[in-house]
Amino acid sequence: MTAYRKDIRNVAIIAHVDHGKTTLVDELLKQSETLDSHVKLQKRAMDSNTLEKERGITILAKNTAVSYKGARINIMDTPGHADFGGEVERIMKMVDGVVLVVDAYEGVMPQTRFVLKKALEQHLAPIVVINKIDKSSARPLEVIDEVLELFIELGADDDQLEFPVIYASAINGTSSMSERLENQEHTMNPVFDTILEHIPAPIDNSDEPLQFQVSLLDYNDYVGRIGIGRIFRGKIKVGDSVTLSKLDGTTKNFRVTKLFGFFGLQRLEIKEAKAGDLIAISGMEDIFVGETVTPTDTVEPLPILHIDEPTLQMTFLINNSPFAGREGKWVTARKVEERLQAELQTDVSLRVEPTDSPDRWRVSGRGELHLAILIETMRREGYELQVSRPEVIEREVDGVKSEPFERVQIDTPEEYQGAIIKALSERKGEMLDMIPTGNGQVRLIFLVPARGLIGFSTEFLSMTRGYGIMNHTFNQYLPVINTKIGGRHHGALVSMDTGKATIYAIMSIEERGTVFVNPGTEVYEGMIVGENSRDNDLTVNITKVKQMTNVRSATKDQTAVIKTPKILTLEESLEFMADDEYLEVTPKIIRLRKQILNKNEREKAQKRAKKQ
Repeated sequence: MTAYRKDIRNVAIIAHVDHGKTTLVDELLKQSETLDSHVKLQKRAMDSNTLEKERGITILAKNTAVSYKGARINIMDTPGHADFGGEVERIMKMVDGVVLVVDAYEGVMPQTRFVLKKALEQHLAPIVVINKIDKSSARPLEVIDEVLELFIELGADDDQLEFPVIYASAINGTSSMSERLENQEHTMNPVFDTILEHIPAPIDNSDEPLQFQVSLLDYNDYVGRIGIGRIFRGKIKVGDSVTLSKLDGTTKNFRVTKLFGFFGLQRLEIKEAKAGDLIAISGMEDIFVGETVTPTDTVEPLPILHIDEPTLQMTFLINNSPFAGREGKWVTARKVEERLQAELQTDVSLRVEPTDSPDRWRVSGRGELHLAILIETMRREGYELQVSRPEVIEREVDGVKSEPFERVQIDTPEEYQGAIIKALSERKGEMLDMIPTGNGQVRLIFLVPARGLIGFSTEFLSMTRGYGIMNHTFNQYLPVINTKIGGRHHGALVSMDTGKATIYAIMSIEERGTVFVNPGTEVYEGMIVGENSRDNDLTVNITKVKQMTNVRSATKDQTAVIKTPKILTLEESLEFMADDEYLEVTPKIIRLRKQILNKNEREKAQKRAKKQ
């Protein structure tokens, strides 16, 4: 007869970005028997990374544990954004069930589909939480129907289709088994009770030989690399001599120097753990995701975890602009390479490959946001570097050259749907569905080549006056469409000189397009200072100073008024960039520039390219 560990439940919280996962975990921590009464919990406490707090998204998966009715509930808080989907897939291997959080107004979204598909493929027991029930626009019963349709569409089995539903407002700390707002109570007990009742307890096979598999990595300067994962079988103690089965089939012997368990917001040292526990292990510098720790006399590795391959790549190179080395702390090729290699210690969805040149690297990730977060993190740490325009990674599928396609979901006022359909058709998108959602809104579903979406976000926001909402997630690799897709429609305004931008010069340039720099900004020859209103690049003198001929004209300049320049963010700059441009990133500033700075040399290179 199979024994179970009734004192433990392992569950992942999954959802589309911004549907309230992290806020729900906050409330579960607050209302459990875990935190001391004097501990004051910050908002979105699980999002410890600075960029996570700023952007309001979860980038890295986190785990915590709470106590409830004598049981320990291990909770994995997962990212909702598709660019960090590699984290979600691996977490599914660590848990026995999932809590799917769905916004009571937005309903099923692209990442809802993505994360639920991963959970159902692992045959995990699902619980559905309809969150934000307090919204005036909430439509819980319709959303439940959408969720059920999604379960059926993704091939859920009969047991999975019998999912329990809880209605909650995580931000207010209320939940209920009823969809009626007046039945909401200030308690998370319905969530806790449903987890204990519906999520299977782990099998207690702790008397068998050890099997521990690494699903996540962490790094600590004191103990080195830390493998986080689940014990699927047996026991482990500090001081044990164990064997690590590597991904390449080789084995290495280690001694367990430290074990950590999770409780509340803390990672606590423990002496031993057994089957069903989620733990962290150190003492193995060479440990990697998907590898298995076993006893030396019983080496039985678990199947290797699948990690989706990157779909987008960029060239990272050291900063060689005229202003290189002015603002950064770490500027050399050695320092940049060390930092990229350090990122590989914890981010298994990232790839860093050398190139013919020792000062440039090909960096591949799961999407624009994935790579943008890495660039922004490095910038804040004091690094100076340059990056090229993102490009998709093509690969052979069944002997056919293929490229990544994304499933795109757009919610927009009906008046903009014609422009959106036209724009995505030009980018070789295929419309799969159009669903009126009431109140003059419509939901459009497309299948679009990933390269058609590079640089589309800014255009989309302009097209819908900011009222449109676009979400997309990787769908599949399909045969390459042999035509140019996407790219910007306008040329750049390029500085012909080095100096400081002046009000006088900006006033004369404004009629040519949109300016990207403020008066007084230092610029150099070949730096992009704006967007041309036409489709060609235009070299401009943005440092020109007005000749002062008399007192009157000198004072007249003080009343000159210019439009507010458009200062691009990191993501907007990545989207704006053309193939012959670089983005220069330093701790203080972001600059777009031409790869060839001199105008005459640029024109010669363009002529040579046309002849080839």
